[in-house]
Amino acid sequence: MDQAGQTAVSPHRVFTRAEWARLRADTPLTLTEADLERLHSINDPISIDDVVEIYLPLSRLLSLYVRATQGLYEATRAFLGTTDGKTPYIIGIAGSVAVGKSTTARVLKALLGRWPNIPKVELVTTDGFLFPNAKLEQLGLMQRKGFPESYDLPALISFLSAVKAGQPRVAAPVYSHLVYDVIPGATVEIDRPDILIVEGLNVLQPPRLPAHGRAMPFVSDFFDFSIYIDADEAHIRRWYVDRFLRLKDTAFRDPHSYFHRLANIDDTEAERIADELWTGINLVNLKENILPTRPRAALILRKDAAHRIEEVALRRL
Repeated sequence: MDQAGQTAVSPHRVFTRAEWARLRADTPLTLTEADLERLHSINDPISIDDVVEIYLPLSRLLSLYVRATQGLYEATRAFLGTTDGKTPYIIGIAGSVAVGKSTTARVLKALLGRWPNIPKVELVTTDGFLFPNAKLEQLGLMQRKGFPESYDLPALISFLSAVKAGQPRVAAPVYSHLVYDVIPGATVEIDRPDILIVEGLNVLQPPRLPAHGRAMPFVSDFFDFSIYIDADEAHIRRWYVDRFLRLKDTAFRDPHSYFHRLANIDDTEAERIADELWTGINLVNLKENILPTRPRAALILRKDAAHRIEEVALRRL
């Protein structure tokens, strides 16, 4: 995050890790080392210290925000004279590939779901709303998978609209990283949660405004709170390459893996391929589409080279 001129123009208030950690107050620790082992993504380490110093203060903040927002929804229903339905609080999580969005999403889901009132917390990723590979091939977009144009945006908007409206059993498509494609006919049902976490690369990006001036919802219009996971490009590139090497020795060995053909190449060749994919696809997407959305986030979590969150920026109220 650029520091020059930030005090004067930034919409965010920046906290060091130590300053942010003090905001935990008396929020209890409800996760164990064993829980974290299950929750973190490959090549994305997280420690109990991270939970205590970063995620417990964030959980406390969100508990205050959710309570206040639900009060506003109740007031609106009272004004309109309606008593049915439940409006979920929706949290969006954005950032580059390999930056650690999935770990953050799963840790938050676990923490929020363990509040004393035990709210119902659900998590979806926007990967399920990618066009199937066959469609991407037809459109000439396989090399731009993950770019905004590779998603079925109307389907994602329709899904979020239905969830926000409190509709029961709203189906979302399922994506498999093993086969690198949307699974035909597979869905996950989101049934009126108290909190929904939506994780994806481009969830904070506004589309181009239509010339006709009619209403056109953005994905982020449905969010009550948004988080951007941030790090230097060089760090993310290293994480991406390291993850690729780990997958080569694990998931790629599965005969059903889309990348099974790469399982037996040597590390030098694997790193060359990973770096080519990073530079030619993922870095371009980061620079053109993902990074420009960072200022739109309500909260920015800034990581150092070791995946340790060193700085937190909260949008000023």
